[in-house]
Amino acid sequence: MKIIEIFKSIQGETSRAGLPCSFVRFCGCNLRCRYCDTKYAYSGGVEMSVDEVLQHVSELGCRLVTVTGGEPLLQDAVYLLVDELVSAGCRVLVETNGSLPIDGLNKDAVRILDLKCPDSGMCDKMDLGNISQLRKVDEVKFVLSTRRDYDWAKSVILQYQLDEKVTVLMSAAWERLKSCELADWMISDGVNARLQPQLHKLIGKR
Repeated sequence: MKIIEIFKSIQGETSRAGLPCSFVRFCGCNLRCRYCDTKYAYSGGVEMSVDEVLQHVSELGCRLVTVTGGEPLLQDAVYLLVDELVSAGCRVLVETNGSLPIDGLNKDAVRILDLKCPDSGMCDKMDLGNISQLRKVDEVKFVLSTRRDYDWAKSVILQYQLDEKVTVLMSAAWERLKSCELADWMISDGVNARLQPQLHKLIGKR
């Protein structure tokens, strides 16, 4: 598999935000979101075996592990890697962009489904069939750039009753929408979701 980087930092998103976490960033992405902050993961990377990745993660000494990208589900080896991380006693979070089926992932992994909103430019690429595969331990994230995005996210939450099925996260796209503005909308509407500031942007990667 092609890996961009393996490192330990503070989890900046999801309901585990603020916790020390090991990250395995896969190379390659099939989407081109307008607000993307990991364009360096589109190409390049280093070929690594599952055992090599497991060794690196073990050396970091943190059992909360996030598998991310890019888009990790583009590489078939991700499924074996997640299986092995789970077998090693890690709590595994898989961040995926919502365009590819998630049903092949290990059932003990937490799937973080990042549903792309209209102003990402990638909304039409979403596989909404993934929603039927979600379990209570999974999470759905919306990164919002505009009021239009927010209204779209609200409609999806309502249509699929997402807030009754999973933890729902709403995040303001960096330098496109203010978190305080998003917070006001959420409070006014009584949205049953968690406001998700991007902590990693505030502290920087370590």
